[in-house]
Amino acid sequence: MKKKSTDNFGKFTRKKSNAAIKEEFKQQKRKWKKEREEFFDKKRKEQSSVQHTSANSISRPDTGNQQMPLNKFIAHAGICARRDAAELVKQGAVKVNNQLVTEPGFKVTAKDEVKVNGKKIFLAKNLVYILLNKPKDFITTTDDPQKRKTVLDLIKRATSERVFPVGRLDRNTSGLLLLTNDGDLAQKLTHPSNEVRKVYQVTLNKPLEKNDFDQVLKGITLEDGPASVDVLAYSDLKDKTQIGVEIHSGRNRIVRRIFEHLGYDVRNLDRVMFAGLTKKNVDRGKWRYLSEKEVRGLKHFRKGK
Repeated sequence: MKKKSTDNFGKFTRKKSNAAIKEEFKQQKRKWKKEREEFFDKKRKEQSSVQHTSANSISRPDTGNQQMPLNKFIAHAGICARRDAAELVKQGAVKVNNQLVTEPGFKVTAKDEVKVNGKKIFLAKNLVYILLNKPKDFITTTDDPQKRKTVLDLIKRATSERVFPVGRLDRNTSGLLLLTNDGDLAQKLTHPSNEVRKVYQVTLNKPLEKNDFDQVLKGITLEDGPASVDVLAYSDLKDKTQIGVEIHSGRNRIVRRIFEHLGYDVRNLDRVMFAGLTKKNVDRGKWRYLSEKEVRGLKHFRKGK
């Protein structure tokens, strides 16, 4: 008679606890997650290297025989923004095929010879977007007859394309400035109807009194008409010479003139935000290229945002 086979040691075998099983599952899950992230990181890098259309060099479609207004052509050549280009045309600084043209809407194509102040210009092949943190004592212009320092001196190594500033910051104002050769975007960001927001950090020569604070919010009348801000706040409640101002007006020296109208001297004026762009990772006097995401955001932003 055969004996039944028994596992004499079975009763000593320990079964895994629920906690141990859960821990093994968690470790396996972490491993899968890590492998998945590595896979997609590799894919993103491969895709980036293939496309390589970063925002510092975005190709423009060939215009061929497509007609466009003369001022738009000048803007697309990276000379200046479209409104400034219209002024150049009206001032008689532009010739088309050696003929003087003073109408900004005059239609031209890429095959026409266009000269600005006697120099032939060409449509830009690559669109460039550069964000500069402007220091004081640099003027916002592409050329200065007095040979003063300009913002272009700060971005000499950024691009071989001819770019221009979008809007202006006066010589004693520091902060964010966008430079590009994209005339359409420059037109959009500077046109008053789009109400592009800017935020400034203001340092006054004395504390801003409550009555004047309320007056600025209510709105004041300057020599060129009413002026108001969108948001006004003390940056530091212990130091009321430090003021934060959000405004969408693009009028010349508007922030300085608002406070000067009420008897304050602006000791320091720094633009800390422009059209949603900030100074993060851009030290004073330095610059960086916009990312593709930032460029898309600027081109599709909504009014007042």
